[in-house]
Amino acid sequence: MSNGSLADILFKPENHPWWDERIRIASDVARGILYLHEECETQIIHCDIKPQNILMDDSRCAKISDFGLAKPLDHDRTRTYTAVRGTRGYVAPEWHRNLPVTVKADVYSYGIVLLEIICCRKNVDSRFPEEQSILEVWAYDCFMDGELHKLVGEEEAVDMTKLERMIRIALWCIQNEPTLRPSMKKVVLMLEGTVDVPVPPSPDSFFSAM
Repeated sequence: MSNGSLADILFKPENHPWWDERIRIASDVARGILYLHEECETQIIHCDIKPQNILMDDSRCAKISDFGLAKPLDHDRTRTYTAVRGTRGYVAPEWHRNLPVTVKADVYSYGIVLLEIICCRKNVDSRFPEEQSILEVWAYDCFMDGELHKLVGEEEAVDMTKLERMIRIALWCIQNEPTLRPSMKKVVLMLEGTVDVPVPPSPDSFFSAM
């Protein structure tokens, strides 16, 4: 598409979207995944949600792409066993634990992408100080310390209430236990502000992986 991928927008400083656009992009991506999970005739687990697989059209609206690793589910099934699929950094923990995979694997990947949308940086980036190099860890630390302003540019006019809401949603999405992650339908409702977003527990998967 004319505006490339979400990665081209997020990871190139000259292309960074303003705060309001980031909120819209996050919603676009969530609705796209919701369509695959609940609105398609056949439920689909995308298996490779990442910024490079989210294309931006002429209006910079996000479109899910690249279904090469996607896993359709039969009508009577909600889970599947399969070899690890996806891209390192976005792959849900259950892929590596020989557990059945459900649509919640995509929810995990979305949580990582949501953090990247919020902060306009890659999830793992060695250019940052060690304590900030893994975005999900840094975001959780900032959340617990009440310093969410550190995650966004100081020059931006950011709605701090919406920032906290989005960080809470992301932290719920990347919970180690799949059953704790919200459905994409609930993610959309939380992004809209239709339902409350409680304080998330520590997503201990990234601590155990360090």
